[in-house]
Amino acid sequence: MSDETKSKAENNSRETTVKVTRDTERWEVVVEAEIPTEILLTYRGHAIKEIQKTAKLDGFRPGHAPESEIIRVYGEPAILRHAAEDAVQHELPEILAAQKLPIVQTPHVTINAPEAGKPLAFSARAALAPEIELADYKAIAQKHLKDKREAFVSDEEHAKAMTHLRRERARIEKVEAGKKPGEAADESRAMEEKDLPELDDAFAISIGYESIAHFHTKVRENMKTEKERQANDIRRQAMIEDLVKNSKISYPSILREYEINEMEARLKDDLAGAGMTLETYLAQVKKTWEQILGEWKAPSDTRAKTRLILGEIARIEKIEPDETLLAQEVERAKKHYKDAAPEALRAHIAHAMRNEAVLKFLENQKSTVSD
Repeated sequence: MSDETKSKAENNSRETTVKVTRDTERWEVVVEAEIPTEILLTYRGHAIKEIQKTAKLDGFRPGHAPESEIIRVYGEPAILRHAAEDAVQHELPEILAAQKLPIVQTPHVTINAPEAGKPLAFSARAALAPEIELADYKAIAQKHLKDKREAFVSDEEHAKAMTHLRRERARIEKVEAGKKPGEAADESRAMEEKDLPELDDAFAISIGYESIAHFHTKVRENMKTEKERQANDIRRQAMIEDLVKNSKISYPSILREYEINEMEARLKDDLAGAGMTLETYLAQVKKTWEQILGEWKAPSDTRAKTRLILGEIARIEKIEPDETLLAQEVERAKKHYKDAAPEALRAHIAHAMRNEAVLKFLENQKSTVSD
């Protein structure tokens, strides 16, 4: 889909014809314009003077070759190309300002071959600034928070965890006794529960606890904390999906492409950590790279919208990361990412910290939603 507008921009009493087309699918704008012949001739004169300054022609000192000699040596087409580039470089910003186009990147410009005595036609494509109409983010946060419940660890869950820890202890003992890790794991899995290490004070003390009662308490506390973390992650994801669903957002496709690049970099890092190449991974999952990219289309859209939503909430609520904590995180990260550009690393960490601060702000909203 596209929207078109046509206008004429005044420039020194000479009219530049302008057509603006908004690509609403890619959220970009295309400006097509014709610079009048008179204006192009002015830039032609400037181009000749610029060439004269550096031209080294036999029989003439630099800067003193006559116009006729410049034209003879360099040729009219080359001079017009020089003039066309200068004309667009100077005229395009004025056109964009007159059209009040909120672009967020340097335009990609295509200039038609200039011809003597004719207007200069060119086009420029650029991404438009995102437009965001936020949903009622506080109400959405409150809606999801009202279902928050205290995590509960049942006796059965606790018993299963303790059996797992006893089995793990048995595996370690077998390794310490000289068994190969694989054999030790197989044997510990096959052991009857009655043959596993006894849950007593000696067991607890051997792994750093004061007593078996203390160990039981800590295991239950850790299980509860993990349950709370998982529940919070699920609730947070549901809240984000609700925000995305109920907000109205238009954004340029370059933001989705950025998210896809991020997803690709993360995948390759994970594969490298596992000692696997991308080609091996694709063969293992029986997919082509094009299929992977297709599967990423929807998630990358959600990621781009989430980034914009959280950024807009941060702007409205004036949420920024704590500078002291940010500096500490940057210094810590530098030790692990020694080749990273400092400014890029800082920006990445600041973005992550700001997003986390926004999410915590939402999660601290007091519920005013009635059941």
